[in-house]
Amino acid sequence: MPESNIEIYSIRQIMDILSSISDPEIPVLSIEDLGIIRGVDTSGSKPIITITPTYSGCPAMTMIEVEMRTALLAAGISEFEIRTILSPPWTTDWISENGLKKLEGYGIAPPQKSSNSKLSLFGTESQVKCPQCDSVNTELVSQFGSTACKAFYKCLDCKEPFDYFKCI
Repeated sequence: MPESNIEIYSIRQIMDILSSISDPEIPVLSIEDLGIIRGVDTSGSKPIITITPTYSGCPAMTMIEVEMRTALLAAGISEFEIRTILSPPWTTDWISENGLKKLEGYGIAPPQKSSNSKLSLFGTESQVKCPQCDSVNTELVSQFGSTACKAFYKCLDCKEPFDYFKCI
């Protein structure tokens, strides 16, 4: 009989359990899609799951940790540790390709450029494509949308408002 749940559960099995957890603010995305799971280490006496919040004050992180604990316990993993690290800071570059497609399908324009774009330093905004009609004839309405990580835009062609997931 195995002495610990590490011998029973592989990193992939733990990741499969965690990948079923949705982001509370954007439920179409899993926490795996967002790239906040930085690693799973099973080399010690218990699995250690390392996560990075999308930003240091993200109010969804408490709920995400509760959901992670609930999912792991329901799967029979009773001993584990969840560690939050802030460095390196999370970036929209960590959103998976599948996650970007899910955002657009949900009506949220995904980040258009990588987080290393410096256009905003020169007062130049990236063209944001409307997730409804694919037009780039859009305009910024507010730097802040329904959450701090999104800006609010409107399409000048189809006239629909939409959130844009900011590059971070």
